[in-house]
Amino acid sequence: MEERLMARLESAVARLEALSLRGGSVAGSGGDDASATDPSIVAFEDFMGAYLGRVSSAGEKIGGQVLAVTKILEQALNMQKELLIKIKQTQKPDLAGLAEFLKPLNEVIMKANSMTEGRRSDFFNHLKAAADSSTALAWIAYTGKDCGMSMPIAHVEESWQMAEFYNNKILVEYKSKDPNHVEWAKALKELYLPGLRDYVKSHYPLGPVWSATAKAKAAAPSAPAPPPPPPASLFTSESSSPSSSKPKVGMAAVFQEISSGKPVTSGLRKVTDNMKTKNRADRTGVVGASEKESRTSSPSFSKAGPPKLELQMGRKWVVENQIGRKNLVIDDCDAKQSVYIFGCKDSVLQVQGNFYTL
Repeated sequence: MEERLMARLESAVARLEALSLRGGSVAGSGGDDASATDPSIVAFEDFMGAYLGRVSSAGEKIGGQVLAVTKILEQALNMQKELLIKIKQTQKPDLAGLAEFLKPLNEVIMKANSMTEGRRSDFFNHLKAAADSSTALAWIAYTGKDCGMSMPIAHVEESWQMAEFYNNKILVEYKSKDPNHVEWAKALKELYLPGLRDYVKSHYPLGPVWSATAKAKAAAPSAPAPPPPPPASLFTSESSSPSSSKPKVGMAAVFQEISSGKPVTSGLRKVTDNMKTKNRADRTGVVGASEKESRTSSPSFSKAGPPKLELQMGRKWVVENQIGRKNLVIDDCDAKQSVYIFGCKDSVLQVQGNFYTL
């Protein structure tokens, strides 16, 4: 109970700090306060207090990189809470606006992913478990069945399945070595299953509910100093760069020209009578003797393959495409072997010994 109260107190302090950074005040943020006391937001704080505290406590006992990635996880959950508050005050944006709105959360998640890169750490399994599981927080990006991702509950479960492989490695490796690592791994799993999954199931089974009456745009919540730009984003928008700004090529350019209403042949040169082949003085239609000779004297293309003289599978001598060879000899032929000759010209083959067939 004490850990839960402490977690809620820390959450309240973090919220006050965020308000001061935005230049607001507690008294002047009536809309934010109303959203912050919404049952779904209070339930999110309860969820963090019940599950995140165990992960943080175990991470502090381990220290090092495990503690660092645990703090990033705390930051990601706090950022998700801030976004959930903002969603209640914001109309649903388009795809590009959604990517911008979720950018602060994405930056924190990518910070966790960056810890798994580079030289492999002794706590690589911890880092991967935390980073892969943090993608479960992307359930907030669900906008409908056509958005290209699983529904929120399924997304949380699938994200944990990616992380569970590394989490199980921690349990096996530290089962008889260090109970703090075992506690951290167990607490991490419970943070998502049942923690986050049950929260989403109770409050947002069909995705976040945007405001129908609030302002169309709202600034994304402020975040601590962002890390270097990540190589990729969990929330991307293909529609952010309109295709009309790119010059059309190929058939697209043709259809664009047709639909413009301009004469399609306006840029073509007109062929006059003296340019036509039948009226040109230098084209009589008679093939000259020298041209005819040059055509007939050109060597024909040979389709013959490379010359062969080899024993295949111990049973068959193959002689192919031998041209002008007078000294071909098969000197080790027995009665069980056959000789196959194809495509040879002006050549002599001597077979020493008996053979089955030719």
